Amino acid sequence: MRVKRVALFVLDSVGVGELPDADKYGDSGSNTLGNTARAVGGLNLPNLERLGLGNILHVEGVPPAQRPEASYGKLSQRSAGKDTTTGHWELTGLILERPFPVYPNGFPREIIEPFEKKIGRRVLGNKVASGTDIIDELGVRHLETGSPIVYTSADSVFQVAAHERMISLSELYKMCRLAREMLVGKHAVGRVIARPFEGAPGCFQRTGNRHDFSLKPPGQTVLNLLKENYIPVTAIGKINDIFDGEGITSSIPTKGNRDLMDQALKLIRSGTEGLIFANLIDFDMLYGHRNNPRGYADALEDFDRMLPDLHGVLQESDVVIITADHGCDPTTPSTDHSREYVPLLVYGRPVQSGVNLGIRKSFTDVAATIAEIFGLEFNTGQSFWTNLRAVQERKQENKP
Repeated sequence: MRVKRVALFVLDSVGVGELPDADKYGDSGSNTLGNTARAVGGLNLPNLERLGLGNILHVEGVPPAQRPEASYGKLSQRSAGKDTTTGHWELTGLILERPFPVYPNGFPREIIEPFEKKIGRRVLGNKVASGTDIIDELGVRHLETGSPIVYTSADSVFQVAAHERMISLSELYKMCRLAREMLVGKHAVGRVIARPFEGAPGCFQRTGNRHDFSLKPPGQTVLNLLKENYIPVTAIGKINDIFDGEGITSSIPTKGNRDLMDQALKLIRSGTEGLIFANLIDFDMLYGHRNNPRGYADALEDFDRMLPDLHGVLQESDVVIITADHGCDPTTPSTDHSREYVPLLVYGRPVQSGVNLGIRKSFTDVAATIAEIFGLEFNTGQSFWTNLRAVQERKQENKP
């Protein structure tokens, strides 16, 4: 059966246990999915359970399936780092030898002074902070002075927050583009992020108009390969930002997991072919970084409730891959990403169910698999499509 469409869903930050080198990143004991389940007394994920999520790791409330409807395994990260850009780039075939630069003490004057000169304003903050905490701390001063709030985290990010009433979205985005142009070479951070907010003092809240300005990938990804071979690549959510548009044929911005899934269902119903590449951001942005295991658990259960709608629109030749990009354990003292394995679930009519794909050596195996599904060759990663197809072909041969 010829596959015409692959839907790749990245559950942002849903890691499944510490990698062997997690201690080097201060992440010993991290297990986003497992620890979240324990913290809330168990998860109710019947649809993911049937697919085989509990066959990947022990998850309280999600036992192993006797006959998993998906093939399953987990992916190891080979790239240095544990950020969104690194994880997504590796999923599409790029391995980074060095992590992006981070600034635990804030950005040096050699960055801040030229930035202030370019935007014609002084900045506030310039430190490591939670995005919600820093607008509570500096939001009033920002409204009094018109100075944007600059901050970072343990990730390689240069973030600029501004109230939409004080600094328009177009001006905020322009500031971020200027920062992106500046932040190259040794200061080439993974992402510059516009963080608009709204509301009155005491009840500031971030809006859905966030925008990421990423570096261009330093080499060919499977997205480029597909596009060069006239296979559509449709990005949903922040995927287009992560790749700075490279290898993307069309993009749909979204606001949250539910909106993203609605857009994915519309695309599938409309007959869109090729690769549909989606990032479900809420797990990481709303709950992981805020150390909120109950909110994280609720988001997982909400996603699980969306899966029957996805299953209901799939065509006979569709393949679905569910994975993640890193961890962000909401039960540890850290509010940052964690260095973890990520889950791998693969299903659809063309896929043999119940195959244990084991522990893969690299996220790049996803890129190699997508390439092989579409009849192309990719020079990085080890495809697991061959395994699934080989099992399927043996079954066909054994039929009377």
